[in-house]
This record gives sequence, structure tokens and C-alpha cells, in this order.
Amino acid sequence: MGNALFQRAREAVAIAQNVNTEEAIAVAKNELSSAYANSTVAEQKQLRELQDQLNQLQS
Repeated sequence: MGNALFQRAREAVAIAQNVNTEEAIAVAKNELSSAYANSTVAEQKQLRELQDQLNQLQS
């Protein structure tokens, strides 16, 4: 079993990309923040990439 917070963050970002609403983006950002502190270095790199994807949605 992997990091549950990391998985939730990935799922939240996927949802935000599909629906592209401010609420979904805010939820995804919150999930990313929660996951970051409890992740490995490799996971943190992936989380930063997911954050970049969210930032592009807001542009």
C-alpha cells in the first residue's frame, strides 16, 4: 500500500483538471499540501509537478 495522502492528492488534481472549478482546484491544493509533509523525496517531486499542473489551470 502506498501513501494514502499522496494518492488522494493525485486523485484531487485529476478531478480539478476534469471539472476546472475554483472549488475543485482549492480542494486539490489542500490535498497537495497535506500530502507534501508526509511524502518521500520522490513523492514530493511528483507533488510539485501536480502543483504546476494546478497552477496552469488557474492561468
